[in-house]
Amino acid sequence: MKDEIKKLLLDISESIAGIETHIGSNRNFFKYQENRTVRKAVERELEIIGEAINKILKMDSEIKISKARSIVDMRNRVIHAYDSINDTIVWKIATVDIPLLKAEVDELLAE
Repeated sequence: MKDEIKKLLLDISESIAGIETHIGSNRNFFKYQENRTVRKAVERELEIIGEAINKILKMDSEIKISKARSIVDMRNRVIHAYDSINDTIVWKIATVDIPLLKAEVDELLAE
């Protein structure tokens, strides 16, 4: 694996850790929804993850990351259509999809 891809995977891993910190262990959607700062922080981490995956896909389109294209699309939505962000969708990504991505990134970094 190229060093640049490994660096991007580390960036993704760091942003995943950030999301986990922002939403906490209680994982309460209503508290998340009420806290604008946390929502914006999670959205920013998703932007970073999406940008990193976009760069990785340009270097290695065969990399084993589930939903890679969807992640990039979400990044684009957060950046370009910020006024139509759905808290429920972001919450689902943060609590359901991010753990899967974390496992895949950890596996890729272990190679």
